[in-house]
Amino acid sequence: MEATSWCRLALLLSSVTLKDFPQYVSAFSVSGYGETELKDARDESIRNCTVTPPYLPPTVVHTTQRLMSLRQQMTIYNISAYIIPSNDAHLSEYIAKRDGRQEMISGFSGSAGTAVVTSNRAMLWTDSRYWIQAKRQMDCNWELYEDSYINTIIEWLIQEIPAKKAIGFDPFLFSLDTWEAYNAGLSKADLTLKSIPDNLVDEIWTDRPPPPLKAIERLPDEFIERTWQERVAEIRNQMQENIHKPTSVLLSALDETAWLFNLRGDDIPYNPFFYSYTLLSKNEIWLFVDPSRITDNIKTYLNAFCNNSDCVQILDYHSVRSHVETYCKGDVKVWIGTAFTNYGIYEVIPQEKLVLSEYSPVLITKSVKDETEQRILKEAHVRDAVAVIQLLVWLEENVPKGTVDEIMAAEYVDKMRSHQPHAKGSSFATISASGPNAALAHYSPNENSSRRLSVDEMYLIDSGGQYLDGTTDITRTLHWGTPSEFQKTAYTRVLMGNIDLSKLIFPDGTRGRNIEMLARQALWKVGLNYGHGTGHGIGNYFCVHEWPVGFQGNNIGMRPGMFTSIEPGFYMDGEFGIRIEDIALVIQAETQFGTTPYLTFKTVSLVPYDRKLIDTSIMMKEQIEWLNDYYQEIRKVVAPKLKEQQLTKEYNWLQKNTEPFESGSLVTRASVLSVAAAFISNAIVLQSIC
Repeated sequence: MEATSWCRLALLLSSVTLKDFPQYVSAFSVSGYGETELKDARDESIRNCTVTPPYLPPTVVHTTQRLMSLRQQMTIYNISAYIIPSNDAHLSEYIAKRDGRQEMISGFSGSAGTAVVTSNRAMLWTDSRYWIQAKRQMDCNWELYEDSYINTIIEWLIQEIPAKKAIGFDPFLFSLDTWEAYNAGLSKADLTLKSIPDNLVDEIWTDRPPPPLKAIERLPDEFIERTWQERVAEIRNQMQENIHKPTSVLLSALDETAWLFNLRGDDIPYNPFFYSYTLLSKNEIWLFVDPSRITDNIKTYLNAFCNNSDCVQILDYHSVRSHVETYCKGDVKVWIGTAFTNYGIYEVIPQEKLVLSEYSPVLITKSVKDETEQRILKEAHVRDAVAVIQLLVWLEENVPKGTVDEIMAAEYVDKMRSHQPHAKGSSFATISASGPNAALAHYSPNENSSRRLSVDEMYLIDSGGQYLDGTTDITRTLHWGTPSEFQKTAYTRVLMGNIDLSKLIFPDGTRGRNIEMLARQALWKVGLNYGHGTGHGIGNYFCVHEWPVGFQGNNIGMRPGMFTSIEPGFYMDGEFGIRIEDIALVIQAETQFGTTPYLTFKTVSLVPYDRKLIDTSIMMKEQIEWLNDYYQEIRKVVAPKLKEQQLTKEYNWLQKNTEPFESGSLVTRASVLSVAAAFISNAIVLQSIC
């Protein structure tokens, strides 16, 4: 590499944070240790607004007329800007098509982002997971701000909008924390945040999908340990024990009501939820839902025809705001979880009648699975492993023929899952990504982007299933040819991080954010990293990303009975992506001297890793021992299921791919350096001469 290129690289690395490091490393194509080449960033799959006429790929959505109509609505309400979040009224991660307002107005379909429209500009803020996706979907009416922090949006609005002007928002799409952040920042600049309950995008959305009509269903008794009456009693006991003495709990997140009553729906793609709120008091229960979707059987199940404290009064979904407002006229206190209560309801509750906690008692209680939930969720993962192994065998047979593309692979694993008992569909849109597409952490294939799988490229498959007894999520990265030494090193270090965190022993109540670095240390040691979270909670036929369990800053402490994913990765833009994801149960650990409870993880995802990508020479003895024990567990649990389903070919594949690894000639991690470590060293030295 020329000196000027080294200088440019050094200056880049000198300002890199851990969060941002992957995007800088991935700008360089690595062909071997010590040999790098600056990668051309031009990509014909993304827009180019700097040329005349602008270049727009076929994936772009044209938004000129939509923006014109929205700006007319803004004029009616006398606002200078309008903020459009990506969530729904329940602050859900996954939303129904009818709530995709940000996608409708901008074309961007990512699950996280904030759009702002003024009289002459349209901006989108999103994080590094979606930068390339946004450039593939948005036309040149839109500007991309490569950031996702509210403060940067506020600063931009202050620069763009004159003082004393109003900025509009839909209060049902703002969390309390979001509203407080915007209001505090904008008020300092003499800007007004104007609540407009009638969503302006809805006003111009002529073909908005209709509300769901399918009847709500109850879980079969075989999957339930606690009746809904027992769960209601448990939450009421927590109300009684709360020092602030709330008279009621308001449940806003969709999984809260579904969990409380053991009910399920299909309003949200991949998530068995239904639009609902619940107001639970000491003596009454109000369920806010579309009454036409409650059958007579469900009414009987909910005791809707009686009049005692265990009777559920069914009210219209859209009446929740007015009902809460009326309820608060009495001598009451309403307990809410601030993380999932929207500002539209919050603003009608007097401050002196609020009891606040980050998460509602239902979310905290639900995070720890009872014995039945633990058992059946583990059983769901065994059946799921069968489906994933069927996929891996099929890919191994057909990829060398050149007949498989990303969409076909995604459809095949969905089909295999559908054959398993209690299957209810996918838990999210499968990430089936070959070669450079895998460098996009949340990529999903479509007709325009799908690539043919090749023995010469790495392939990442992140998929999951919904079953009546559990939700699954698993990621495996594969190579059917000859991976490069760098690919093997990166993959092995991702695996080492997965193992290091999985085998950790830690005190009861430890927060995930305090231990997640263990999943990164093998990568950090050689100057590599990844830009997404290390894991998330998962539910029993619920959301694949279930709060508040996980490894992020706002997750709660770990307790026995929680389930979380563990999913380190590494991504090289334009080249390949690696992620290894397993679901693990938090269990009590056996310690020699511990007088207080200590915990560890038990992996319940039971699919072997790609042997071709594992370099045991850079692994520690304890890591290989863990890996061999894990493979023994897979043989013990999954092999009988394969035999039971008469999957002889898959059984033989499993036996071959779970052979124990030799652990005789091991070296310590400190003796192995990758090109990224050389990058960092060179950056430190070269800063003084560039």
